[in-house]
Amino acid sequence: MADRTGERLAFLGLGVMGGPMAGHLARAGASVTVYNRTSARTEAWVAKHGHRSAPTPREAAEAVQAVLACVGNDDDLRSVCLGPDGAFAGMAEGTLFIDHTTVSAKVTRELAAEAARRGIGYVDAPVSGGQAGAEKGQLSIMCGGAEGDYAQAEAIVAPYAKVCRRLGEAGAGQMAKMANQIAIAGLVQGLSEALAFAEKAGLDGRALVEVISQGAAGSWQMANRHGTMLEDRFDHGFAVDWMRKDLGICLDAGREIGASLPVTALVDQFYGDVQAMGGGRWDTSSLIKRLRR
Repeated sequence: MADRTGERLAFLGLGVMGGPMAGHLARAGASVTVYNRTSARTEAWVAKHGHRSAPTPREAAEAVQAVLACVGNDDDLRSVCLGPDGAFAGMAEGTLFIDHTTVSAKVTRELAAEAARRGIGYVDAPVSGGQAGAEKGQLSIMCGGAEGDYAQAEAIVAPYAKVCRRLGEAGAGQMAKMANQIAIAGLVQGLSEALAFAEKAGLDGRALVEVISQGAAGSWQMANRHGTMLEDRFDHGFAVDWMRKDLGICLDAGREIGASLPVTALVDQFYGDVQAMGGGRWDTSSLIKRLRR
């Protein structure tokens, strides 16, 4: 594990992703101050890992070398960054803000510009790998920002990174995450159709996957989700509600840059069907439930 001994960090947002990520930093030797809007999660994290908590993002950000965030959406990110109690108000010049939230490139560029006015570095660093990747310290991290800021961020996030790459200036990490979600949406729908087709054809789903996963059809989704899909079990993983939020960002960006996303738009509608079935908190692989009705 990468050694962060003596490093002073703050982590904002202790959900299913942020909590494990902050834990990896603590185990790597960093001194971590945490903040979460829901105090119960803060208390649980401190009870498990030690270290300290702060009542506001500003207080968490004081006297640290870098602040990391993993919150919910654009508005959540603005709220922990800006205003008298926001992290930026507590950060000193020359420190670094690393954002792991999946948000729009627009808010990223807005906040990066505000950080620059304050003499603060900013790296957008959304992640892929889900809760399991966060817990195992095996996340793919897509980054945007100045090269010097990225170099510092790459070292800080090493305890939970499987791979970390800079894709360009501020906002490039978010655009890369959009591409990631676009690819996943098509893969999950394709896998759902294949497994539903196999069921109707009377095939053994597990035997089928054992064969086709070794060929060109193989994917992470097939390897990690086929079993629970066949069992009709979706009480785990990345929630449909969050996927719809992400796909909405993708579709907005597609319209802005003139990129055609017909499959993404269709799968977004299918996820709307799953929400209407009461599956907003189900895993994204629950697309197959639409095909079993």
